[in-house]
Amino acid sequence: MIKNYETATFAAGCFWCTEAVFQRFSGVFNVKSGYTGGFIKNPPYREVCTGRTGHAEGIQFEFDPEIISYRELLEVFFTTHDPTTLNRQGNDKGTQYRSAIFYANEKQKEEATNYIDFLNNERVFADPIVTELKSLTTFYPAEVEHDDYYNRNKEQMYCQYIINPKVEKIKKHYVDKLKVEYIK
Repeated sequence: MIKNYETATFAAGCFWCTEAVFQRFSGVFNVKSGYTGGFIKNPPYREVCTGRTGHAEGIQFEFDPEIISYRELLEVFFTTHDPTTLNRQGNDKGTQYRSAIFYANEKQKEEATNYIDFLNNERVFADPIVTELKSLTTFYPAEVEHDDYYNRNKEQMYCQYIINPKVEKIKKHYVDKLKVEYIK
């Protein structure tokens, strides 16, 4: 039987954080850090970090909508970063750290638009959401040293202070949606 996986592409600040969050969810596969939304081909990390390429640090992954819906993924996305700060997440500043959803099709665009409207109407955040909503063009995978960064570097200070709280948050709020190996 062939599975009908879909693709999601999100930017929520540092891609190490976003990768660590989404790879823990059941129904999510092949989470890859990379760059999207910019204007040069094959941008290297050192150039993206300058903010001059127009790319956002993001992640792209496949998901099984029979296990986790796009709406649920949007909920996780908005729960695990601040979508109200323009071009910034915590101490990370610049357009490369913007909040963005790169939709793969009109259905994803509509779902994201409706969810953002819901969050704004319900005043879930004190400030308006500034998340960019843009059609996905090209996603460039990041260099191999960025793959699975958090899982390989949990003792590093950045991981301890920035990523650990996000991982703990999803363990608290989404334990029933996590892969078994990440529940402990």
